[in-house]
Amino acid sequence: MRLPNLLPALALAALVAPAPASPADLKIGYVDLQKALNDVDEGKSAKAQLKKDFDVKQKKLDEAQEEFKRLKADFDKQAVVMSEDVRRDKQGVLDRKFSEVQGLFVQLQKELSEREREMTRGIFDKMGAIIRDIAEAEGFTMVFEKNDAGLLFAPPSLDITDQLVRRYNTRYRPGAGEAKKDTAKKDAAKKKAEPEKKK
Repeated sequence: MRLPNLLPALALAALVAPAPASPADLKIGYVDLQKALNDVDEGKSAKAQLKKDFDVKQKKLDEAQEEFKRLKADFDKQAVVMSEDVRRDKQGVLDRKFSEVQGLFVQLQKELSEREREMTRGIFDKMGAIIRDIAEAEGFTMVFEKNDAGLLFAPPSLDITDQLVRRYNTRYRPGAGEAKKDTAKKDAAKKKAEPEKKK
């Protein structure tokens, strides 16, 4: 079982500004969401957590597979000396065990996929808002997702991926929200203290 590729589940809609006067006024950009997800700090953290989840589930699957192999090896060794009834019963146990291992594999894959979607959905939502900000600030008529759009060629100057990563890491770096709250509290305390000094 392989760690699922962290592919964007988001189909990034083209961002459309007010209708331009002519095709010459069109400014089209593109972004590589997969690269951005791998490069932003929050994406790296999500990927590391997914790897931990994967390792736990892989260990569970490996144990089930090893148990099945042991049962199969025992069955193969003893099958020639078993009576028909005993062999049929043991084969039934082995078949059920095999089905359990297959079911476990499917279940763990599903759990990992759901966990991946859950962990990356919020990141892609935040990226969408930043992409809109960049598009509006720089006058892009549309911004496409590089891989979904089947982009064959575009000049690197229209690639806003690195800009997206920088802005994302600045806006959502760990502790950024707490720092803003602390600053607001200090400002409020300072304003409260000023009238008291005047008295």
